Amino acid sequence: MALLHAWRTARVTPLGELHTPPRMTAVLLRLTVQVVLVASLWHGLYSHTGTTAGLSEDQAVTYAVLAVLASRLRELDQYAGRDTVLQHMHFGTIVYWYLRPLPPQRYHALRAVGEQLYGFAWALGGYAVCLAAGVVEPPRSAAVAGVFALSLVLGQLVLYFVMLVLDQLCFWTVRNTAAALILIFAQNLLSGVYAPLWFFPDWFITMSGFLPFQATLSVPLSLYIGRIPLSDAPAQLAIQAVWVVLLFLFTRFLWRQAARRVISQGG
Repeated sequence: MALLHAWRTARVTPLGELHTPPRMTAVLLRLTVQVVLVASLWHGLYSHTGTTAGLSEDQAVTYAVLAVLASRLRELDQYAGRDTVLQHMHFGTIVYWYLRPLPPQRYHALRAVGEQLYGFAWALGGYAVCLAAGVVEPPRSAAVAGVFALSLVLGQLVLYFVMLVLDQLCFWTVRNTAAALILIFAQNLLSGVYAPLWFFPDWFITMSGFLPFQATLSVPLSLYIGRIPLSDAPAQLAIQAVWVVLLFLFTRFLWRQAARRVISQGG
């Protein structure tokens, strides 16, 4: 029974897209355009050079395309289903999260699991097509593939907790649209979505090392393309695990504090 309830909760947001074919078509079109444009951009940047910042053309294109595919892991539209914490706080429906037998933190986590599994299916399908078309390089060995998979899972956990902090901010600010835009931009910039971090100045790379963002995406993709050698993988995985534990403890503390100040506005 518990597994059945977990399954029903996990599929809440994916069902909103699966039952709306035009949204799925739009996702497929957007993902295709992004991959084509990003691959074309990096091929163009390397048209007159062989290696830049220690990265070959094939490595750069692989990194950029994988970054686009990885962004699909947490890109489901919760807003269309009126299922964001921000909306629940604004309309007062957040109170129902605390009246259910299922604790709000577990509901939030299960819903995120469903979203990421659904997003993973999209990303895996896109990866298979890109791999078959020769757009991205395969992993250099089975060991690299395994380390990459583990690092990707840890990175997604870090990303979940980072975005959870943003949701929890609503319990104190009610509306956090501006904070969300700032955090999403910082996440994309500091995690290497826009460009690999090693293209940035040394001070920028050093600063990002003290923040959790690069653990979400830059580390897994760097392991995949060989920028981070396998010999350094244990240290990088340990850092990711530390961020997971620290953010878990912090968000758990915030859940307890949020329960004491549930705000209903307009509902």
